[in-house]
Amino acid sequence: MDKAYKIGVIPGDCTGPEVVAEGLKALKAVSQRVGFQYELHTYDFGGERYLKTGEILPDSAMEEFRRMDALYLGAIGHPKIKPGVIDSIVLKLRFGLDQYINLRPCKLFPGVDSPLKNKGPEDIDFVIVRENTEGLYAGAGGVLRKGTPDEVATQESINTRKGVERCIRFAFEYCRKRNRGKKLTLCAKTNVLIYASDLWERTFYEVGKEYPDIQLEYVHVDAACMWMVKNPERFDVIVTENLFGDIITDLAAIIQGGLGIAAGANINPKGTSMFEPMGGSAPKYTGMNMINPLAAVMACKMMLDHLGEQGAAQLIEDAVIKVLTRHIKSLEAGKMGYTTSEVGDLVVQYLAKEQA
Repeated sequence: MDKAYKIGVIPGDCTGPEVVAEGLKALKAVSQRVGFQYELHTYDFGGERYLKTGEILPDSAMEEFRRMDALYLGAIGHPKIKPGVIDSIVLKLRFGLDQYINLRPCKLFPGVDSPLKNKGPEDIDFVIVRENTEGLYAGAGGVLRKGTPDEVATQESINTRKGVERCIRFAFEYCRKRNRGKKLTLCAKTNVLIYASDLWERTFYEVGKEYPDIQLEYVHVDAACMWMVKNPERFDVIVTENLFGDIITDLAAIIQGGLGIAAGANINPKGTSMFEPMGGSAPKYTGMNMINPLAAVMACKMMLDHLGEQGAAQLIEDAVIKVLTRHIKSLEAGKMGYTTSEVGDLVVQYLAKEQA
């Protein structure tokens, strides 16, 4: 028997379990069609567990996750818990599992409206490679004289040569493998953030000498935002630091049609990687069977691609495109023309051999 992939599933909070269920339906259907094996290990980490036990994410779970081939996450965020408490689950996973790459495709599918005038699927198809464990998110800094008129808050951006170089090398390799425009754009702010951005720029051009087949480009982050709106076709692969990546990936999600179709990956190329829809837990739609599950399905597609099941991944993307072009009226919750589970059923129908 072929190896069975060990997949840890964290459905999460609110509508997270609803969209994960549809992603798992697609996983089951495509595995039966292609023939690979997998086993699921489900974990209840999130708001409800925290409210009952006070536990967020124990170290024992982290050890189990390290033995997984991948993690599949719904969403973390509970309306009864203040921000920053259980949300730390995602950061703990990223840092604890050294998922130093955040990978965010921006691809406009046929049948999806972009807010960009006169831009279609042929114009919007690029990928953002975001450094995921350093920068301002590393947690360096502190507060002095808190609560007084003399309060001082500092937040330091930590950028190491090791962290920067491994992110940039991943971006070059990904750009070469993607083999589309073969162009890699560094997004930084060399005119103001002179120390950190200088490290990124120097490393970018030094590593770039090893990739003569890749065209190199530099843009300031503010200019990158402008060009993403004005001429998104300019980009193939963008590599950037943590905070800038956090910002421009949300802009990218909107120009590809919204968070209802946006998926992302937190990758450790030599360890356990995690895949998730980007729309959040959407608590106001909990239990209403009306949230769009396609981002979760696309996260499953990214997971399979990472695991080496490229054929299965492409089948899922093809099925999603058929659903978008033939059925869905809108990506917004309650406006799709179908329920959450019905959209998942449509994906499964197109994954079946007789419906291909």
